[in-house]
Amino acid sequence: MKHSRTPRIPPPATSNAPIFSLPAIGQGTWYMGEGQAPRRDEVRALQQGLELGMTVIDTAEMYADGGAEEVVGEALAGRRDRAFLVSKVYPWNAGRQSAIEACERSLSRLGTDHLDLYLLHWPGSIPLEETLEAFERLREQGKIRRFGVSNLDVDELDALYALPGGGDCAMNQVLYHLGSRGIETALRPWASRHDLPLMAYCPLAQAGQLRHDLFEHPVVRELADGLGITPAQLLLAWVIRPFEGRRDVIAIPKAVQPSHVEENAAALTIELDDETVARLDDAFPAPRGKVPLDIV
Repeated sequence: MKHSRTPRIPPPATSNAPIFSLPAIGQGTWYMGEGQAPRRDEVRALQQGLELGMTVIDTAEMYADGGAEEVVGEALAGRRDRAFLVSKVYPWNAGRQSAIEACERSLSRLGTDHLDLYLLHWPGSIPLEETLEAFERLREQGKIRRFGVSNLDVDELDALYALPGGGDCAMNQVLYHLGSRGIETALRPWASRHDLPLMAYCPLAQAGQLRHDLFEHPVVRELADGLGITPAQLLLAWVIRPFEGRRDVIAIPKAVQPSHVEENAAALTIELDDETVARLDDAFPAPRGKVPLDIV
């Protein structure tokens, strides 16, 4: 199976860490560990996704108050070396010492000695200088391989990159799907100029009316049927499509049902032609100018 790949995730400037090329669709875990599905089904889904090539697994200390990390840890027992593991720290835990303690708690729940990527979940009141200092210490200790951010817009990224070590940021995780295209006006071009990959959370939209509207939209249905794929696969293929000639987005849909896991993984091989992308652009146009960053 030939997977769509992101561009490289480069190593920090001061590190000899390898350059990673990752599958453009990984696995999200928001709402896992909350009892919405049997724990064994969540574990099995992550293991199934790993077998199908969705090796990026994203979680956070916020999800189920650490419960999602415990699910991931169970799923990765004996398989840790096959996953690119991402977790996130609360902004109020992102201090000089508190971030280190939070990371250690995450590592314990995950049953591993390191994270491949550790993200600031969203900007808070703790100065970024403190968070960067903690991330650097964690990296020196081998507890994280790289650090990144989540829910940061252009101005906040400018501030981050102006700080010593801020340019080592390896990822920005943001909301992005066909019904929420605001990042295309300023943030995604900024990321492209700075060679900063993006990770799209809720790439199928959050469960609810908007997701239903996307899946049932007549253009989405027509295009998906014409390509012999599902609406979910069409929407995922759209999120990971090349943008201005670059592949720079990893989508992290959450799935528990085996059929949904298979569906997501199969979307890795789907390439949308220019006509299909243009039809979707017409039906769901991007904003004409800068808009506030969409967050859920």
